[in-house]
Amino acid sequence: MRRLLRSQSCDLTQTQRENIFHTRCKVLNKNCSLIVDSGPCCNCCSTRLISKLSLTIISHPKYYKLQWLNEQGEIIVNQKVKIPFSIGDYCDEFLCDIIPMEAGHILLGRPWKFDKKEIHNGLTNEITLTNGRKKFKLVPLTPSQVVGDQVQ
Repeated sequence: MRRLLRSQSCDLTQTQRENIFHTRCKVLNKNCSLIVDSGPCCNCCSTRLISKLSLTIISHPKYYKLQWLNEQGEIIVNQKVKIPFSIGDYCDEFLCDIIPMEAGHILLGRPWKFDKKEIHNGLTNEITLTNGRKKFKLVPLTPSQVVGDQVQ
């Protein structure tokens, strides 16, 4: 699969047609992978990220069960964490639920998109958002960069 992705060559707008938004961010000066997707109704981060960066865990006020994450059954989500992160000039901090996920370090869903008045350009897969009074444009990684990050 990876060889197939690397061998495909076409312009950036075509390659973004079937891809979700992947990018890199910095959390406590460490590079992390970040995905923005409109499907999840929560912001999530991986248990691996929490343990590697020794972030302070907060007890979840309303724990819940999550089943869409994997095929092994329900996962009880009972912990949260506040994550400071930056993507270029854009800096933010948000609360997210801690789950055992392998797709990336951080998954931003509908709550983050709503709070930031996020606008997603489906053709270019770019995200425009507002933080305070400033507007930012976030650009995705190319499919080959995403594969490289996943291999690493």
